[in-house]
Amino acid sequence: MGYKEDFIRFMVRSDVLLFGDFITRSGRNTKYFINTGNYRTGVQAAKLGEFYATCINENIKNGNITEDLNVLFGPAYKGIPLAVATSIALAKDFDMDVNYCFNRKEKKDHGEGGNMVGHKLTAGDKVLITEDVITAGTAVRETLPILTEKEGVDIAGLVVSVDRMERGNGEKTAIQELKEEFGINTFPIVSVREVIDTLYNSPVDGKIYIDDAVRSSMEEYMSKYCVI
Repeated sequence: MGYKEDFIRFMVRSDVLLFGDFITRSGRNTKYFINTGNYRTGVQAAKLGEFYATCINENIKNGNITEDLNVLFGPAYKGIPLAVATSIALAKDFDMDVNYCFNRKEKKDHGEGGNMVGHKLTAGDKVLITEDVITAGTAVRETLPILTEKEGVDIAGLVVSVDRMERGNGEKTAIQELKEEFGINTFPIVSVREVIDTLYNSPVDGKIYIDDAVRSSMEEYMSKYCVI
């Protein structure tokens, strides 16, 4: 799995991939949770950007993301450091100088005003959204109007840490729904299936995070909420 396996272990070591009892934004009880708000050091931020940049570069080489990509958009709040760290890593590791921007939760009514910070979107921009995870697609649906209000802006896709493989509002995954509703492709660094396969009875720094019991609970959750 290469960088994907490294990323999964990186999330565990950063206390971002957590196991226990949680409730997702969509109101579902889950035995695992991805909280990118737990990244807290410069080293972690730099490494996180490298993983996102590697995923983006891989998909550009495979023809899944346009070579003309020129903007990363990070939805407030968790998407902001993702966009910044990823733009730095793209420049450093892949010689790609990509603009970044992000939104404010509340529109600024002084100075230049507006609700955007960083690159000012213009017609012809190819924008890739950086998010942490996708569960039911709620956050992405809230984000799209911010980008599409500027005529001529092309959404090049969405890159996320983990695809939870969960159903959205119907019987399809949130990723499939976003593709059908908005024509947006999603590029996860890893899927929850890859998380299970990587960590099952495989220690991280001497500790087993997914044993038989945890795996059984995760598989039960997936059978209930996921498209397998």
